[in-house]
Amino acid sequence: MLRTGGLLLVLDGNSLLHRAYHASDGSLEPSPALRGLFGYLARAAAHLRPDAVLVGFDCPRDSARRTDHPDYKAHRPAKPAELTRQLALAPDLLRAAGIGTVVPPAYEADDVLASSAALARRSGWRSVLMTSDRDAFALIDDCTSVLRVRNGGFDRSMLIDHESLPSLYGVRPEQYTDFAALRGDPSDNLPGVRRFGARTAARLLAAFGTVDAAFEAGAEAVRDVVGDLAAAALAEPAARTTVERNRSLMRMRRDLPVPSPDSARLPLDYLVIRRALREHGINLGPSLWALTGGDAPIIPAQAEPEPEPAWAAVLQPRVLRGGMSGRRDPTPGQTALF
Repeated sequence: MLRTGGLLLVLDGNSLLHRAYHASDGSLEPSPALRGLFGYLARAAAHLRPDAVLVGFDCPRDSARRTDHPDYKAHRPAKPAELTRQLALAPDLLRAAGIGTVVPPAYEADDVLASSAALARRSGWRSVLMTSDRDAFALIDDCTSVLRVRNGGFDRSMLIDHESLPSLYGVRPEQYTDFAALRGDPSDNLPGVRRFGARTAARLLAAFGTVDAAFEAGAEAVRDVVGDLAAAALAEPAARTTVERNRSLMRMRRDLPVPSPDSARLPLDYLVIRRALREHGINLGPSLWALTGGDAPIIPAQAEPEPEPAWAAVLQPRVLRGGMSGRRDPTPGQTALF
């Protein structure tokens, strides 16, 4: 398709703030998870150089998915009080900093990512979706990639596109929801079909294309692909119920009202974002350059590094094992990532 726009970066605010919170255990900062969220944003912007940025959050009150399926995420323990506090502050802080932020009534950050990617595509833009949630892989296409943050933080993130996903999981993006529905998602309290782990699910989809086609093909054809035990499990009436339930809950809304990429364009006002952050005891300084339209800071080769505070280990870099090689992190006080 004709691409006349730029690159939109969309962040899963809940996912990234959770990771920042757990990475900052024992931090002396007043709001370390908020700092970590902005750190993720600043570093992604420095490497991807997006033209626009949006952040999505889960609705904290209502859930359309839990209304339909009360067991959805029902097993999760209560969030720590400090994480809940910072989650509640995050949307208003981002807005005060000038960053487009969406908290959709009754829906989740995943739905914001899906709707933003769909709108970007219709507008001729490309998008990168930054999250730790694998469900976003179903949104990948020739205009949409996923920057998946894994254990170890930004430095171990992977940029996954429509060409690399099959080599990682054995399925194409349009097959990923079926793949996940078969395998299940324990983090969301969604059991999968018995006998179907990732490898068996990938083999089934490689042979039949979709789960529905496998159901239609019948037990004998399925047995030739996945063996007796898995074929028998898929033939059980409960298997179809499980797949349909999981697909229903895993499919993301692509039609929620979200800001247009043009309305979320960078650069941000440096003084505005700095003032908003400092009200929460956060000082990211020059690392905001990619968000505020500045040039990458020049670090003198022989300059003595500034002493780091006790909490600096939160964002210590490691080698990133992903698809964005060829650049270096210009943030002062941090080693090169690429």
